[in-house]
Amino acid sequence: MKQLIDSVESSLKERNWPAALNSTLTLPDIAGKISYPITASGKRYADWFDEYVGAKYKSEVGAGHNVHTFLSGKDCYALRCSLLHEGSSNIKEQSAKDVLDDFMFVAPPKSGSVHCNQFNQKLQLQVDIFCNDILRGLKQWIKDIDKDPVKQSNLRNLMKIHQIM
Repeated sequence: MKQLIDSVESSLKERNWPAALNSTLTLPDIAGKISYPITASGKRYADWFDEYVGAKYKSEVGAGHNVHTFLSGKDCYALRCSLLHEGSSNIKEQSAKDVLDDFMFVAPPKSGSVHCNQFNQKLQLQVDIFCNDILRGLKQWIKDIDKDPVKQSNLRNLMKIHQIM
């Protein structure tokens, strides 16, 4: 898992936003498969996202302080499917979608941030913040499964790229 995390962090540092985003969207797939091995892929992805990242995308809004979910695990899974299989941020036709129809990713501005702004069913996300939110969730998940020998074995068996000297 360290190679995958390092790859995303390197892509972020190099401002290689497409590589960072595409790689990041695969991480809940991998963690979800290890955590929920017999659950269907869309459900395990959404469940893992909701557990480890979802709180970052919920906020109290309005005078009634109602909790609004900006990004659910289902919508993130629909984004993953649409982006990785079609190269599109539009999830309107994805059966896995929950509430959203589309995403707009933005690079970090020179100052401040422009993250988690919703316009109807379109969500604007700052790519580096989004990727780092998932990385933080992944790092917490790694700590949480530290004492589980089966999950640790599955982590060790992930594909690695070997350096030849």
